[in-house]
Amino acid sequence: MRKTAAKLLAAAALATSVVTVASGTAVADPSTLPTLPLAQDIVGVGSDTTQAVLNGLSAGYNASLPVGSTLPRLYSWDATGSSTIVTKTGAITTPAFNRPNGSGAGITALNNTTSTTVDFARSSRGPQTGDPATDIFVTLGKDAVSWAAKSGGNAPSNLTTAQLKGIYECTITNWTQISASLPNATIKPFLPQTNSGTRSFFLKAIGGATAVVPGTCVTANPLVQENQGTDPVLNDVNAVVPYSVAHYIGQVFNGHASGSDAQGPLTIRDINSIAPVSTATPKVINSSFAATAYGRVIYNVVREAEWTATDAHGTALRAIFGVGGWICTTNGAGSAIIKDHGFLALPNGACGSTTHA
Repeated sequence: MRKTAAKLLAAAALATSVVTVASGTAVADPSTLPTLPLAQDIVGVGSDTTQAVLNGLSAGYNASLPVGSTLPRLYSWDATGSSTIVTKTGAITTPAFNRPNGSGAGITALNNTTSTTVDFARSSRGPQTGDPATDIFVTLGKDAVSWAAKSGGNAPSNLTTAQLKGIYECTITNWTQISASLPNATIKPFLPQTNSGTRSFFLKAIGGATAVVPGTCVTANPLVQENQGTDPVLNDVNAVVPYSVAHYIGQVFNGHASGSDAQGPLTIRDINSIAPVSTATPKVINSSFAATAYGRVIYNVVREAEWTATDAHGTALRAIFGVGGWICTTNGAGSAIIKDHGFLALPNGACGSTTHA
């Protein structure tokens, strides 16, 4: 039985030549499905930054399975929505399972449950001190983080790393400290909620060896949902906020904005005079920007014991996320979906590679 399941999963992984990005409508939050995902299905939670691309990958992968297949399907719960969720048949219901919002919350949920509830966590950050050693981070693609501000507002088109550090440490609080030609107005720096991988990555990137500790001019402002320029507090001529470049490209140029998950009045800005988005069409992350400290790899996090297992569950995880799996096959459907959502696809052998926490 195990050999048969492995052969079928391998066939699905090789079927990318007949699957396209348009294989089906992108899967939204599974709460929209007629029934819950099954107990055997591969179900994830976590990062806001990668929820849209995982929804697209879920649609593509599930469409690639043979008609009538009983192999595990792929589903991903959004970072926001109902406050509590039932992830799949037989999952935690009592006490209620709180919807994980952000990379940190997703990783915590992964480690506080079993595969009856969560199989993987979406993560826009890499391993950090404090992550369990039993977690394996599986590479998915490449992103970058810049900053965004209201179009037509007081913010300039470019800030340096030192200026961003000063803004978030609150030693730079007025635009005139950046340039005498800018308006005499108080800068309003915002950050995503504390479980956000984008937040932790951005504060580390602008701080260098040590992550910036936000000053009181930051902590006095409300926390925002990452990569959602529609938040009313960001409709301010002095607002500054970190933003995923890939998510921005997906929203603005590739038609993946939806509801509150949109750029709103914000435009993404340069750092150190390097543009985050390419000038050529189709729009992609500027490779020069991705090569700086602001470029980052995105991951899916799994439990080591399940990833290495030879049973049907471990086989399914590797066939979906691993090197040579459905997502990571060079020039396959998974790679096309990753690019369509603004991320840079990793070459075969790099996509699906693993690192321990």
